[in-house]
Amino acid sequence: MSEKTIMLVCAAGMSTSLLVSKMQKAAEAKGVDVKIFATASSDADSKFESEHPDVLLLGPQVRYMLDDFKKKLSIPVEVINMQDYGMMNGEKVLDQALNLIK
Repeated sequence: MSEKTIMLVCAAGMSTSLLVSKMQKAAEAKGVDVKIFATASSDADSKFESEHPDVLLLGPQVRYMLDDFKKKLSIPVEVINMQDYGMMNGEKVLDQALNLIK
């Protein structure tokens, strides 16, 4: 499987950066070739254009944007499980993203 790109969107991009590093560790442990990055909701459109992610995950605090993204994007878009986000469970969120790509 070629490298997949996972894009996380949250209100400011800060809280999600910790989640990104935990997801990357989980991906290395599983031997999965992924590129994971987080961006603020205000930069989401330009990041989407430049990075062409395979899946988009929204932080719970921007779940209101779900319908907008689903309308304009042709890739899977989902909200990160609130509990996994709160616990910063990188492995669970990585699994959620990978299951959406398949």
